[in-house]
Amino acid sequence: MEHYTMLKIYKSGLFAFLLFIVTSLQAQYSPEFLKYSKLHPEEPRIRLLEETIITIEIGKEGLEIHQEFMQEDLYLNESATYNSKDRLSFSAFFELDQIEASSYSFENNTYVKSAVEKFTEKDELNTSFYDDTKTLNFVYPNLRKGSKSALKYSQKIKNPRFLMPFYFGDYYPVKQNKITIIADKEVDLEFRKFNISEDKIKFTKEEKRKKTIYTWLLTNQEAYKFESNSPSFKTVVPHIIPIIKSYKIKKETKNVLGEVSDLYNWYYSLVKGVNIEKPDPELVALVKEITADKKTDLEKVKAIYYWTQKNIKYIAFEYALGGFIPRESNDVFRKKYGDCKDNSSILYRMLEIAGVKGNLTWIGTRKIPYTYEEVPTPVVDNHMILSYENEGRTYYLDATGRYIKFGIPTPFIQGKEALVSYGKDFKVKKVPVIAAKENALIDITNIKIENGSVLGTSKTSISGYPKIDVFHDLENLKNQTKLKEFYNSMFEKGNNKFLVNNFKETNKYHYDDDFIVDYDFEIKNYAKSLGDEIYINLNLNKDLSYYKTDEKRENDIEYDYKQYFKNTTSLEIPTGYKVDYSPENIKVTNDLLTCEITYQLEGNKVIYNQTIELNFLVLSVTQQKEVNKLIDKIERNYKEIVVLKKE
Repeated sequence: MEHYTMLKIYKSGLFAFLLFIVTSLQAQYSPEFLKYSKLHPEEPRIRLLEETIITIEIGKEGLEIHQEFMQEDLYLNESATYNSKDRLSFSAFFELDQIEASSYSFENNTYVKSAVEKFTEKDELNTSFYDDTKTLNFVYPNLRKGSKSALKYSQKIKNPRFLMPFYFGDYYPVKQNKITIIADKEVDLEFRKFNISEDKIKFTKEEKRKKTIYTWLLTNQEAYKFESNSPSFKTVVPHIIPIIKSYKIKKETKNVLGEVSDLYNWYYSLVKGVNIEKPDPELVALVKEITADKKTDLEKVKAIYYWTQKNIKYIAFEYALGGFIPRESNDVFRKKYGDCKDNSSILYRMLEIAGVKGNLTWIGTRKIPYTYEEVPTPVVDNHMILSYENEGRTYYLDATGRYIKFGIPTPFIQGKEALVSYGKDFKVKKVPVIAAKENALIDITNIKIENGSVLGTSKTSISGYPKIDVFHDLENLKNQTKLKEFYNSMFEKGNNKFLVNNFKETNKYHYDDDFIVDYDFEIKNYAKSLGDEIYINLNLNKDLSYYKTDEKRENDIEYDYKQYFKNTTSLEIPTGYKVDYSPENIKVTNDLLTCEITYQLEGNKVIYNQTIELNFLVLSVTQQKEVNKLIDKIERNYKEIVVLKKE
């Protein structure tokens, strides 16, 4: 009886102790935290509130636009520390007005506020086309699991063409997202909507006195899943792009945007006064020198284009409208650097000196998914190039890159619309997507078997965009050891015992010709012997497997370019052996992918061929499944072996 009583007391005490521990742990966190950590156990944070208020008023000199932002985040795990650093961007077009930032730690059943006191301004050197972006950097103090952060700031928008998109959702859950635009009735506003579900986002419009109030409200939005190599989040996340079409001031209507012609007319007003001074005599002499032996306009353009790629360094840093106005070609020539507009400016002038007409061209990279008709505002593009027309073909000249072969665009503008200037007129054209066979990796290999190891020689030719990628990698490799390591990785065949012994490079850094690498190699213990038979897998290159995507993937997947592979492997049959078994040929194909593997016996050699043609830039989830099915068939064939038997 006494033992039972003591056991009961012990259990009661243990229960009370555990209850105390649980209660103590819960007391460390707010009820709000306990609620949302249970609802979102895998998420590092939740945005409790995101609110944007924009006021558009007609002042004495024009539109006055002011926007306020409020954000409140709750951190659900220990990664809160990594979110302590934050920053805001601003520029001559987006003037930062006021800012308040604080963190809140839950202590003794209440949130304790710690205000951010230090803000550090930095120049933001990036690929921005638009402006002189700077950042204001700061750190939230004492941020940890269970903490909250609050940010409030305001901006003045100096140009009515620069209303930015508003996004409903992010890669973390959002409890409430509200956007309010309060505009004078004399302001004609239009809203372009993308990925919007009307049943999830509540929209209201009301008029009060001389104001029109537009409101969008989204609640309880789950996190969007981040997956590598996905297209721009603009293709997935719901968002709205507001456009000010016009406004009335002093009984006069001022057009702003709304049509592509409005955007072009503004762009043209900024560039029509560029390059009006006489060209530098040294620039004139240079053009004559590099085109002296060129017989056609096309040859002249090509020579000038290559000189610009090689000699004008790309640096993107602008101030105010300098983000839209190219510098004078003479300045670019003297400094030997510039951004995309400056490269286009000097190209334009050099062609002009050579008696050839070029066209300034605005374009958006593939990160921007809109057409000019869909979004006729500066949001639609972020890049400038030069166009040149010859015998019905348009050449898109982007000198910001290096090693770009004349006749192909840079990879990040493939398939995009281009706004081409013809003085007061313009055309919208579409940049072609380069065919897979233009981006080729062709490998010819000869192998023989010695003591179970494979010894071989290869010649690999690389063209198109893959060649450019390789050249960029090679620029950072300064000695033979690093080069050999690079080629070991790039050309790996069979398995990880592959080792390049010697190599020779041809046409390195050449713009027009294919880059060729000749090399010899060894793969130790690759062929297997059993009794009087030798087993060897001739699928030395399993390139197709790289394009197989995770079956659980939820987003589209994007690639830089279409591509073509051709691998030919000739196996020298060892003396005294014959082919006892050779795998069947196989071919799989659809509109996206074609792959064929064949085996042939020619004299004392087994000739293996594999061709792969990848005809896609973006694969939807459905298309990924289609491609995966074909890859599964090929991967089964990748396991097939050739059997050699003693005669």
